[in-house]
Amino acid sequence: MQTVISDTSFLFSLFGNDVHTLSARNWVSQKRLPIAISMFNRYEFQNAIRFAAFRKAISGTEVITTLDAFEADLRSGHLQTISVELSAVLVEASNLSARHTMSGGHRSFDILHVAVARILKANTFLTFDENQRKLAKSVRLEVGP
Repeated sequence: MQTVISDTSFLFSLFGNDVHTLSARNWVSQKRLPIAISMFNRYEFQNAIRFAAFRKAISGTEVITTLDAFEADLRSGHLQTISVELSAVLVEASNLSARHTMSGGHRSFDILHVAVARILKANTFLTFDENQRKLAKSVRLEVGP
């Protein structure tokens, strides 16, 4: 079974309207694979959408519409919430941080997403964040789109 896991930048582009939206939607329509998301993704994505409204980048109505579409994709199985043991993720994230943050400047949530992908032995890690892409590649994850 192929495991595809996404970071929040991919989800934000998939459900939003930014420079990567077309690429995210094309990847999804071409691959037609379920995308695994962790509770870290779910929380960070929902907060990012709400924060976009705070910044006046989107309206309150767009927040509701976007979060409803996200929940609909969870219900349909296009997105699948996966469970991982928090302590295992934190141990892996701590190891990744020790090996890569001083030389690569990686943020905590980016490291957590890569740690989850490693624990799940993901086949593909989806991100538009260039620094996170570098981290994922450095630990031998296949990175898309």
